[in-house]
Amino acid sequence: MTLHIQINGRTCRIELPETRSGVVDCSIDGVAKQADVHLLEPGVLSLVIGGRAFRCILDEGPTERAVLLDGKRFVYALNDPRSLRSRRGAADDAGGPRPIKAPMPGRVVRVLAASGDLVEAQQGILVIEAMKMQNEMKSPKAGTVARIAVAVGDTVQAGQVLAVIE
Repeated sequence: MTLHIQINGRTCRIELPETRSGVVDCSIDGVAKQADVHLLEPGVLSLVIGGRAFRCILDEGPTERAVLLDGKRFVYALNDPRSLRSRRGAADDAGGPRPIKAPMPGRVVRVLAASGDLVEAQQGILVIEAMKMQNEMKSPKAGTVARIAVAVGDTVQAGQVLAVIE
């Protein structure tokens, strides 16, 4: 599992195995570390890293998350790349053209936008019917529809580019 954690304005990339307790090999910004991790109680971890012992207490408030470590409080923000919310946020900020691809084979039943239209992020662009269910394909970012590559009635394959947003 790879996590991106922002602590006091600095972003760290942390790679962890799925194991939650015991001795684990992990990587912090590409540097291999071995940690002995034990959950003492909910929200409290015992960590031994590089021969140093730490008591790590999670402090989650209504507006921010923090970790108490050696008497110091570190505010953090967690960005889990597996999270749908994280992926949507990254897509909104991405520059350049972004394709909209068919997630599964199906048939185009409606085209909601035309080439040259200005669209908002998450605005519907076209609708595909697959297995008697209609799926609205949405714009990954705000921009202009550069190209609609399909028409109503077209059969599409999974992964096929349906439209491009610039």
